[in-house]
Formats: sequence, structure tokens, C-alpha cells
Amino acid sequence: MEHAEAAAGHGHGADDHVAAFERARMGMWFFLASEIMMFGAFIAVYVVLRMGPGAAAMKFLQDQLSWKIAGFNTLVLIVSSFTMVRGVHAISQGKRGKCEDMLIATAALGTLFLVVKGFEYAAKFAHGYGPDTSVMFGSYFLMTGFHGVHVLVGVILLVWCAFYVKKFDANHFAHVENLALYWHFVDLVWIFLFPIVYLL
Repeated sequence: MEHAEAAAGHGHGADDHVAAFERARMGMWFFLASEIMMFGAFIAVYVVLRMGPGAAAMKFLQDQLSWKIAGFNTLVLIVSSFTMVRGVHAISQGKRGKCEDMLIATAALGTLFLVVKGFEYAAKFAHGYGPDTSVMFGSYFLMTGFHGVHVLVGVILLVWCAFYVKKFDANHFAHVENLALYWHFVDLVWIFLFPIVYLL
């Protein structure tokens, strides 16, 4: 009798966990949807400006940008998506140590992205170009800077998650999966920004 009650209680707890997991994932999707609309608005404004009478200003902006540096950063984020996937796979199998390693690797790659972006910004400021130089420069700094803030937030969350991941197991990894969704979103935004800002 006691074993039956314990089994029932265990099953009920599992059901509660699944429900909580689904709620957490749905909440993350709603959050990402709002972020997509915001970045979509930024990109739409940038595209409209490019199609307007500011072709000369656009050409001047692109002359100051390095697609090679941006391409390197794109590669960094693509690799970070792979390490993030490996982290989710590891925790889903209960391999908390491997997950911790992958989270730290992802955070390190995110940090590298920010360092490279910082040098890129520093070069612009050193030549006297800033958000107030022109509308096009303002759009560039707004989009890439806002994306950089998202990367920074992601790095902080990755470090936090790596610190606490040893408390998770194969049945309790909603934090890792939600963080992976967020990180993939950040990477995807850059995949759109890279060609629009640096190549087209």
C-alpha cells in the first residue's frame, strides 16, 4: 500500500514537472516572439533608410565596416550554437560535467564575440564616427549594439547556469533548454544582421 502511494506520488510529481517544463518553454517562446518583433522593426527601418535618398551615406558607412571582422564573429556565433546544442544533449543524458564544459565554452565564444565587437566600435570612435555621425551610423550602432547587449546577457546567464548545472539532472533541465533557445535566437539575429549591414 505504501509503495503504491509512493509510486502515485512520484508519478504526480513527474506530471507536475512536465507541466512546469512546458510552461517555462512556452514563456520563453513568447519572450522571443516579442524580441523578434523588436529586431524586425529595427531591420525594417534600416532597409527603408537604405532604399531612400541616403545612398551616399550608406556607401560611406559600408566603406567604414569590415565584412571580414563581421564574418569572423559570425563564425564564432555559429560555433557557439554547436557547443550550446552539445550542452543540451549532455544534460538530457544526465552528463552534468559535460554540460558545464559546453556552457562555459559557449560563454567563452560569446565573450570573444563581444571583445571583437568592442575593437570594431573602438576603431569607429577613434576615427570620429559614432551614433550621431549620421542616421545610417545611428542605425548601425543601434542594431549591433542592442544585439551586443543580448549577447552580454546571454553570457552572464551561461556562466550562472554553468555554476548551477550540477544541481540539474536528465529530468530537470528546463533552464538549460530555455537558455539554448535564447542563445540560438541571438545567433539567428546576427545571421540576419551580418549580410544586411555588412554585405548588401
